[in-house]
Amino acid sequence: MSERPDRAAARRSTGDDAMEDLEAVNLAADWSDISQGLRKDLGHQLHSQWIKPIQVGGFCHETGTLDLYLPTEFSANWVQDRFADRLSLAWKIARSEVRQVRIQVHPGRRQMAELRIGERRPANDSDGAMLEIGAGGIGESGFASSVGLDPSQTFAAFVTGEANVLACNAAQRMAAAEKPQFSPLYLKAATGQGKTHLLHAIGHSFLAAHPRARIFYCSAERFMVEFVQALKSGQTIEFKGRLRSFDLLLVDDIQFIIGKASAQEELLYTIDALLAEGKRLVFAADRAPQALDGVEPRLLSRLSMGLVADIQAADIELRRKILESKLTRFAPLAVPEDVIDFLARTITRNIRELVGGLNKLIAYAQLTGQEVSLQLAEEQLTDILSANRRRITIDEIQRTVCQFYRIDRAEMSSKRRARAVVRPRQVAMYLAKVLTPRSYPEIGRKFGGRDHSTVIHAVRLIEDLRQRDADMDGDVRSLLRQLES
Repeated sequence: MSERPDRAAARRSTGDDAMEDLEAVNLAADWSDISQGLRKDLGHQLHSQWIKPIQVGGFCHETGTLDLYLPTEFSANWVQDRFADRLSLAWKIARSEVRQVRIQVHPGRRQMAELRIGERRPANDSDGAMLEIGAGGIGESGFASSVGLDPSQTFAAFVTGEANVLACNAAQRMAAAEKPQFSPLYLKAATGQGKTHLLHAIGHSFLAAHPRARIFYCSAERFMVEFVQALKSGQTIEFKGRLRSFDLLLVDDIQFIIGKASAQEELLYTIDALLAEGKRLVFAADRAPQALDGVEPRLLSRLSMGLVADIQAADIELRRKILESKLTRFAPLAVPEDVIDFLARTITRNIRELVGGLNKLIAYAQLTGQEVSLQLAEEQLTDILSANRRRITIDEIQRTVCQFYRIDRAEMSSKRRARAVVRPRQVAMYLAKVLTPRSYPEIGRKFGGRDHSTVIHAVRLIEDLRQRDADMDGDVRSLLRQLES
């Protein structure tokens, strides 16, 4: 006797439910293992703040797409920017069928949580300091819609070099106990060069010097959203009152405060009110105040009236220092020096990509049990390397060195041994070894067919001179900046 259709359907439904339950259990088990590994790598604070709130969604076998959910748009964007590569790699290793990891806001949380302007919450339970966050408050969902200062982004963790020392010193002065000579401070830097890190560091240091301080930290976009919401809800008076009661105002990505004249006007009045009371203001953007589009002239004037501190692109030596500073987190894992040099030489667009490349490489090595090597870096970082690849040629190096020392290009291949010619030639050989993948014999052939031992001698000599001769070190630094710009 054949089975009744309704019973057959019920049996199939029960079987499908069981399969879905098993899939969910397996995904949860995999995520537990991955999360524990990330906790060891990132530390308790970062893991608790960004990784622990992640919920595993569904997995589509047809497309190989796994969904990861976070409670707010801000946290989803933050995790996407900083941990997407690491999460994707971990899942691909745990499950070979995963081809793509999609990080997004939980579908049930997409509606913006209730905004309570200037909501107060403890920033440090030990000293009772209060941190006031621009997107403060907890909505009905139970997820906090506010995000505080990143505990990892402090002055102690900020690596300085010629490219950023002015901005770092200005930021430290702004956060010091004594009143700064300038306000506002305007930090200008391209994406991923450290301006947001300095904003967070100012907040941490200011709280240490002023334990009862009230801080407002937000993006310009969030400022506009909150102001518009205050207008709609009839809470503009409360918004203005709370905003002007802060001791330190930190606004990131000010280039996005465009179009909304009323929001710009309110920010202008807030700046005037806080400055009149001797309060401190810090803004950050990817361009100079005068280059901001769609911003009212009076607001541009206020933004540029203090100190505009420019963070330049990191040179190869600063990139190397940053990588070395990050290695302490991964001890006792060994990362060979040639790998550090390779990453510092090839990932040049911004610091965020540089550190992300190191994290991705080490995560892959740890999860697969392999040793970190130059070959592994070249194999696993192809996407980052291809995006950063700007090939510097030996011809370009020779031309730049000759212009710098004002000698004829033919001297690079000539047999002349006058000091005024030999030293620039040796500098060019050194730069060719540092900035290109060419071997010693290949470099020698580009310098009039010289032997590889001559190139080795030149490289070692310039390395030694840089340690002993400040003028030589300055020349090489200037040439590196020119060639890498």
